[in-house]
Amino acid sequence: MVFLSIWLRRSKVTTGAEWIITRFGNKTDSKLSHGVVVFFALILCLGYLAYGFIGLGKFVMIFIPWEIVAPYIPFTVPEAYVPHIYGIAFTLFAVFYAVLGGMASIVWADVMQYVIMTISAILIGVLAMKALTVETLNVPEGWHSPFFGWKLDDLDWRGIIDEVNAKIAGDGYSLFSIFFMMMLFKGLLVSMAGPAPTYDMQKVLSTKSPKEAAKMSGFVSVVLMPIRYFMIAGFAVLGILYYDRLNLMVGGQIDFEQILPSAIAEFVPVGFMGLLLAGLLAAFNGTFAGTLNAAQAYIVNDIYLKYVKPEASNNQIKNMNYLVGILVVIVSIIFGIFAQDVNSMLQWIVSALYGSYVVSNVLKWYWWRFNGYGYFWGMVAGLLPALIFPYVFTETLDLYYFPWLLLISVAGAVLGTLLTKPTDEATLKEFYKTVKPWGFWEPIKQKVVTENSGFVPNKNFKLDMFNVIIGTIAQTALVALPIYLVLKQTFPLVITIVITIVCGFILKKTWWDRLPEE
Repeated sequence: MVFLSIWLRRSKVTTGAEWIITRFGNKTDSKLSHGVVVFFALILCLGYLAYGFIGLGKFVMIFIPWEIVAPYIPFTVPEAYVPHIYGIAFTLFAVFYAVLGGMASIVWADVMQYVIMTISAILIGVLAMKALTVETLNVPEGWHSPFFGWKLDDLDWRGIIDEVNAKIAGDGYSLFSIFFMMMLFKGLLVSMAGPAPTYDMQKVLSTKSPKEAAKMSGFVSVVLMPIRYFMIAGFAVLGILYYDRLNLMVGGQIDFEQILPSAIAEFVPVGFMGLLLAGLLAAFNGTFAGTLNAAQAYIVNDIYLKYVKPEASNNQIKNMNYLVGILVVIVSIIFGIFAQDVNSMLQWIVSALYGSYVVSNVLKWYWWRFNGYGYFWGMVAGLLPALIFPYVFTETLDLYYFPWLLLISVAGAVLGTLLTKPTDEATLKEFYKTVKPWGFWEPIKQKVVTENSGFVPNKNFKLDMFNVIIGTIAQTALVALPIYLVLKQTFPLVITIVITIVCGFILKKTWWDRLPEE
């Protein structure tokens, strides 16, 4: 929001692959970097598709009990694999929507989805608030506080919901301070790296100007955070109040990932339930289609048309697009079948996979000497262990080996850079003049200033860092505000509102009013 969206939009490219050429030129190292970006993007797309596949299956089985469907299936399905059958069925439906509908369907589905989800979120939050007027929320002491100790031992759920203690320990969240610090550290690095080469990057590149790109990134938080967490808080409250009424048993074991669909089935009125289900299924379709189309674009545009058949006709491109879409979905379904659960899949994506991504994509913005070979070897050095570690450290939360991925990636990136020639000077000067980054660019800056007397370097580092801190506080407040509203915690709510207003006023003066026109 503060500066990276501006830098990315100034690059004047249309895809992440094109950006590689503007930064590293069009030589061998650039082609290697381009190839590894495509590979990473495909792995990321497959991971997200598998994540959606298993999550949707668990969601649907609450509303369409397997007992109703089983008589019409000619084979026996173990209860543990029922979500996978539902996942396959609904994924195949989404494939036709994604492949045949194209980007226009995704945009309109997103608009309708947001309207439906806003109505549904308000309903869920209000239902939870009404429930709290007649029921008392039975939670451990300290549950309402945003602060926490070294461990989660203080939040003892014994006698309230005994299974929660086992769930916390099983997921690896007991040492919560370490978990939180790792999440914060990883989050900062991922933010400094900029958006991944998927539709997140495309949203920034498709804006009208750098100024609009920054505003768009800022409005994402303002528009999504309050509504999303109003609904999340509502479901959390309903789930705790009426835990005994939820159907969480799958394969003879409690599955906490069933809380959301079970709470919808139990507490949402029939008419609104249909609306909410339509919104959630639209959300799945939109995300699925965007991710699938991104994977298709990388394979068809960056592999097929570039290396296999550059002279392909429109009809051949269309047929290849369909074929690639079907193959990608089949592979993602296989990934989903072997996934342990939704949480493990998500942890791998946001921790291990992004751990392999951050080093090269941080250095590319802030260090002039970093070249295409460094980018390539930094990504490869991170990707290989990210694909191997989950099978080696089976009892460890993916986030906890993030530092090792980081160190291996740093070694690959730095060695790959220093043992090879720098990117040619003309490419670096053109990139610096166009993007105007701050960081370790002094040698290039001096040459650009010498050759262009009217050029003004970017001197906003301190102001940008100040705005990042204020923006992070504001974003956190936007998450806390709807939660305290649902919980009817008046004093914390007032404090959060004041923090949000103060941060908004500061950002108006120090960021919004100073946004560059180009």
